[in-house]
Amino acid sequence: MSENCTHDCSTCSSACASRTAPQDLHEKPNEYTHVKKVIGVVSGKGGVGKSLVTSLLAVLTARQGYQTAILDADMTGPSIPRAFGIHEQALSSEIGILPARSKTGIRIMSLNLLLENETDPVVWRGPVIAGAVKQFWTDVAWGDVDFMFVDMPPGTGDVPLTVFQSLPVDGIVVVATPQQLVGMIVEKAVNMATMMNIPVLALVENMSSFRCPDCGSVHAIFGESRADDIAKAHGISPVCRLPIDPKLAAAVDAGAIELCEENALDTMVKKLADMLL
Repeated sequence: MSENCTHDCSTCSSACASRTAPQDLHEKPNEYTHVKKVIGVVSGKGGVGKSLVTSLLAVLTARQGYQTAILDADMTGPSIPRAFGIHEQALSSEIGILPARSKTGIRIMSLNLLLENETDPVVWRGPVIAGAVKQFWTDVAWGDVDFMFVDMPPGTGDVPLTVFQSLPVDGIVVVATPQQLVGMIVEKAVNMATMMNIPVLALVENMSSFRCPDCGSVHAIFGESRADDIAKAHGISPVCRLPIDPKLAAAVDAGAIELCEENALDTMVKKLADMLL
């Protein structure tokens, strides 16, 4: 304790042992950044469609008239630019790095937009990657944004922890697939959010089922869903289900995600809209 201590921790920045008030560890954004809601999109493991869900949420909220942005925090596997057909490098100015703009005006920042070649590997250790994520918040001039979606790397390691601690995350969306093992891993992601006091806004089950184009019957390719059980156990609502849709996958590969007409996430979008009321 400092000899000049006033016992008012709210006005003191010292990290002394006698501190009684919690410190705000959030990084200050660029002075030209004003974001109303930050939504993290997480998964317990890779390959479950987290970037797809992130892209769709940005597209659907933009269609509702909101100013939306995507911070691609998956540094070693950035796929957001490709989904939107963006291949040019990001520009910088005296106010900071300028995010790229999609065809419908969605603001995007990804490490791929800073590399000389978008196929160059990112061979960085965890602390360097975490530092880059912070810079996407502090050095990028995002402007006025209603919803910023943060596409996080899978798991519960350095980068998700950095995002939770450094950005003012208002809630997360958890993405999963139907397999039982993935269900167990999903609970790890949910439990991490609970430990960080961040609400889970929804559970999205991707590749939930496949509808045969010939006979119309629906098949659970990856097994029966456990999404409702997981959601009920953790008090999560709503549960959204994205089917296996070759047209959706083709649109992502073609950089045309903004042309998709997928309504499986409409309930989630409505919940997000209610957060601004």
